[in-house]
Amino acid sequence: MQSEINPWSAGRNIDAEKLYKEFGIEPATPVTEKIKDKPAFFRRGIVSGQRDYAAIADAIEKKEKFYVMTGFMPSGHPHLGHLMVMKEVAWHTQMGATGSISIADREAHAVRGISWDKCKEFGKEYLKCLFALGYDGKYYYQSENNALKDLAFESAIKINFSELFAIYGFSQETALAHAMSVATQVADILYPQTQYGPAPTIVPVGIDQDPHIRLTRDVANKMRMFTVLKTPKGVSIRSKNAPEKAMDKICSAFKNCKRYEGHIDVEGISVTEAEETVRKIETECGGYGFFLPGATYHTFLQGLQGGKMSSSIPESLFSFDESEKDLKKKIMNSLTGGRTTLEEQKKLGGEPEKCSIYLLNLFHMTEDDDELKEMCRACKAGELMCGTCKKETLERVKEFLKDFNEKMDEVSHKVEE
Repeated sequence: MQSEINPWSAGRNIDAEKLYKEFGIEPATPVTEKIKDKPAFFRRGIVSGQRDYAAIADAIEKKEKFYVMTGFMPSGHPHLGHLMVMKEVAWHTQMGATGSISIADREAHAVRGISWDKCKEFGKEYLKCLFALGYDGKYYYQSENNALKDLAFESAIKINFSELFAIYGFSQETALAHAMSVATQVADILYPQTQYGPAPTIVPVGIDQDPHIRLTRDVANKMRMFTVLKTPKGVSIRSKNAPEKAMDKICSAFKNCKRYEGHIDVEGISVTEAEETVRKIETECGGYGFFLPGATYHTFLQGLQGGKMSSSIPESLFSFDESEKDLKKKIMNSLTGGRTTLEEQKKLGGEPEKCSIYLLNLFHMTEDDDELKEMCRACKAGELMCGTCKKETLERVKEFLKDFNEKMDEVSHKVEE
């Protein structure tokens, strides 16, 4: 029996290692090694899993076309828990990706009952955060994008309710609009390839969003005209109800080919070489030629009180417009990996891997790796006390928020109507 992951749950009690193995998610480190000047989320193992990221790493290295996209459900104000995905998206656009951001207002309206006006208001806040972090790309609201709605309809043809029950745990009581929002998210992920041509696409997400990735990869595969399979002598190009003119073009494009009913075999060619030609012919004949979208999966940052970080638990996080008084209270009252008494702390040292303050620095507040290592060492050695560490971290957070809010003010014109 497969583990259930619910993309709409506020819970974060997920065994990532188990799920990676169960759903075929590969480690990130082996494919990110070739990237020069890696950002902290790669260097520190925060992004721990991936699907098909090798194609993205190659595109970055060779300066070839690729896309980065993700969506934000505008059901509330953006906060600390959203920051990692935002950083990943912004960084990929700086590495040459064409960026595409979906403000998932149809999902927020269908799943959380958020009014359209509130969706617009919250959506602008998310976009300002992205642009303040250096995002360089496009965005849209689901409800206003007619081309997206058409693609969602085409995608929905390839989705049945048994899949929704199996993947998302839907029941007979699930609203139809909720199912429609899933088809729209599939379309979100595939949308860049329909607008700018087929190319590798990366979607940075938390592990709880993997059901959307798996479903979209399945739909993208179903929407292809052909499947290219490796054979002992070359490849076999299998038709999925491809039009006759597409089959004719395939035959004309390859030497040493043999045509059969429903498939064409080609000798002396690799799958990669064949895919490039087949994808081009598909698009010429009115098909999509999709690359299967890839994804990166980041570790969740635990809440300031330990456990899950959720907007329903205000003390577990801080917002980007948090008052200085409330910010100080949350940081100074946060759960650490310290010992029960000062004497024990000095004797045994702390446990930074369990400490919300250390993890906050690991994820966001300390850019210098050497400084972070020294923090970890001093904590374990019993030299750094929790009170001192909290005060130092509070100053880093205050400086971060001051700079971040100034940048948001500077870019606010980019999201005004």
